[in-house]
Amino acid sequence: MASQNDKKAEKKPNLFVRIGRKLKETFSELKRVTWPTFPKVVKGTCVVLVVVVIFTVAVTVINYGLDKLLEVITNIKGIE
Repeated sequence: MASQNDKKAEKKPNLFVRIGRKLKETFSELKRVTWPTFPKVVKGTCVVLVVVVIFTVAVTVINYGLDKLLEVITNIKGIE
């Protein structure tokens, strides 16, 4: 009989209690976060946008070059 009582005592709390605990832990962690200042966010966003533009241009140039190379090799015009 003691083992049955132990099993009941070790039983997981219901779903809503576990979700509530997880939300409470999450919000307590968010209070400890050091959030970046607005100028840092703007600077980081600008860096990301510049890198995206550079890679877009690079991929476009490479694509155009490979397309022209394929035309030279196969003598076939691309769809225009």
